[in-house]
Amino acid sequence: MKTVTDVEALERLYGFPTKPSVIKVVDHIHPAYRPFIETSPFAVLATVGPEGLDVSPRGDPAGFIVIEDAHTLLLPDRRGNNRADSLRNILTDPRVALIFLVPGVNETLRVNGRASIVIEPAMLERFTFEGKQPRSVLQITVESVFFQCSRSLIRSELWNPARHVPRSELPSNGAMLAAISQDPFDGDEYDRELPARLKTTLY
Repeated sequence: MKTVTDVEALERLYGFPTKPSVIKVVDHIHPAYRPFIETSPFAVLATVGPEGLDVSPRGDPAGFIVIEDAHTLLLPDRRGNNRADSLRNILTDPRVALIFLVPGVNETLRVNGRASIVIEPAMLERFTFEGKQPRSVLQITVESVFFQCSRSLIRSELWNPARHVPRSELPSNGAMLAAISQDPFDGDEYDRELPARLKTTLY
């Protein structure tokens, strides 16, 4: 199978970025980019560590990732499954990347930087929501920011309700766990208990 193995071959295949693709990159949160962060209820966090790569969905009411200043973002780490894959990676390699999505908007915003895990009580108190504090807050020092054009979301029709897939057409969480587990696992019971569990453990 023929593959690309060097930069020169890659550049022959793809050419070079256009001027807008270059000038859109800045080393701080430019005022033109702030609205994408302030109105986004959902972001994807990428990290890298000794065990490999991780990508993790993060969501909360719009503006949940706070712009502390032009070079700093604050991301509360809400309750999850306690795998802490992203946090484990950050302990050994602070490099992170974020993609911000805004419902109904086809452009996305990308932020690259370096993160530290903050557990200062005053910081945790600041991010209390519905009476619950996060266990930690990621302080992200911004290194580059730029918007991603709309092509991928247009092609995917992500926001088109007519393309939405009923959840019932995919395996349930319990069904997947039962199929994967090497030991007997009651997937039906898991599914029955999940709605109540989510309601009480969201924060």
